[in-house]
Amino acid sequence: MLKVLFIDIDNTLLSFTEYVKLAMKNGFQKFGLKPYQDEMFSVFEIINNRLWRQIEQNKLTLEELEKIRWDQILKELEISFDGLVFEHYFKEGLFSSAILEPHAMEMLKYLKSRYILCAASNGPYEQQLNRLREAGMYHYFQYFFISSQLGAQKPSREFFDQCFKILIQDGMADLVPEETMIIGDSFSSDMAGGIQYGMKTCLYQSGKTQNKTFPDIDHVISDLIEIRNFL
Repeated sequence: MLKVLFIDIDNTLLSFTEYVKLAMKNGFQKFGLKPYQDEMFSVFEIINNRLWRQIEQNKLTLEELEKIRWDQILKELEISFDGLVFEHYFKEGLFSSAILEPHAMEMLKYLKSRYILCAASNGPYEQQLNRLREAGMYHYFQYFFISSQLGAQKPSREFFDQCFKILIQDGMADLVPEETMIIGDSFSSDMAGGIQYGMKTCLYQSGKTQNKTFPDIDHVISDLIEIRNFL
């Protein structure tokens, strides 16, 4: 029987994608750069995802990512501007960003009385907690497992070892991975981490319905409200 749910934050509870699009549009205007076009987001997505995979593989640190991310993105967009300046603007806005994924609040309200809820995220600790506060979601969680605090990133075994150590020390001595589920949008982070640790898994693909069958993943949803069908 499931007892504990690990829930990702970015693009699961809060829309990182929508924040990025807004930050690029407003930031390009603020700094007098060429106007934002929708196709520019794909450049951000490709570069940002590549850098985050390097973090997940322990080939790059978050601090290193922040030094090079926008230099690489702006260069690819053929925009001449200081990437560190734009990174500072980007991070400052992200700290208070709270754009909800559709039905995210309804999902948390439904799950709150049924399971122990743990936020599980790669990212800066204070930033991620503040975003949950801004979104009115903070009080739904009993635990906050954030990579910068734990000293390990999803999907590493060390990340989940730290999580389970805290839960077991807090009175859940008999908890086993099969009694937990991770809900998130990332194959390489959430799903890979959960599968290798023996947890149940739920992949959230926002608005995507073309493929709901993935080997080794227990549930695939395109709308968070679908959680009610099996939890």
